[in-house]
Amino acid sequence: MKQVGLVVKPDAMAEKKADELQNWLAERKIKVVRKKYSKPSLNLSDKKIEAAPADLYCVFVLGGDGTFLSAARWIRDRDIPILGVKFGDVGFLAETAEESLFEVAEAVLKNSFETRIRSRLLVRVLRDDREIAYETVLNDIVINKGALARLAHIDTYINGHYLTTYKCDGLIVATPTGSTAYSLAAGGPILHPAVSGMIMTPICPFTLTNRPLIVPDSVKIEIRLAKMSSDIMLTFDGQKGLEIDERDTIIVEKSAHPIKIIVMSGRHYFDVLKAKLKWSGSR
Repeated sequence: MKQVGLVVKPDAMAEKKADELQNWLAERKIKVVRKKYSKPSLNLSDKKIEAAPADLYCVFVLGGDGTFLSAARWIRDRDIPILGVKFGDVGFLAETAEESLFEVAEAVLKNSFETRIRSRLLVRVLRDDREIAYETVLNDIVINKGALARLAHIDTYINGHYLTTYKCDGLIVATPTGSTAYSLAAGGPILHPAVSGMIMTPICPFTLTNRPLIVPDSVKIEIRLAKMSSDIMLTFDGQKGLEIDERDTIIVEKSAHPIKIIVMSGRHYFDVLKAKLKWSGSR
């Protein structure tokens, strides 16, 4: 018996449609593993969510990009294809819309689909040479100062070579997938998902010549805070967070476990981009 995962946005319409999908799948003798919604938390010590079963055929995500990121964290390093179904505004990570759900689900169950690889980042935090965080992210990590904190002084190294000290409100390290999220709002470039790279985007830099930088995804980025830093938070895909200080070293590398996103014929990345950003030529 096939079994599929189901991750649902905490929304009445999405939950109603999820119930319909679950019943529809049950009629076809498909077992459903439904992940309970968990709110984003700024405390890594919160109870860990159990990983998705390794034998899931695929995961259906009903919701927006935030729900999709939650699902990506749920499957962890499993090699499980994932399909986004949008509810509300256009989502960059959604492959289909609510009205096409059952048609697409039928195609997926018949194995009539392709997948696209989306790279992820492996992020480790060392404090006094002890690992205190080990996370995989699909979009980005964000180092951000509190509302009343002074400018953050963020030392950055590429493969052990000193790059610069950002004096800014924060720093984003994003994947190509995350290039259309917070990094874009902070002035970063859009990077097509098929392009290999990581984006380093300073948030409101004190020195205006500190611009976003794209580096190969083969490098290792190390980040440290200047001494006497306080009220600085590190967040992972906006889902989990950790308060950091000058004792910590953040190490960012390309993960060995990308995400497989289910894609259907007739949908193009650039059409989604135009529609979401309201460019000319969008429908």
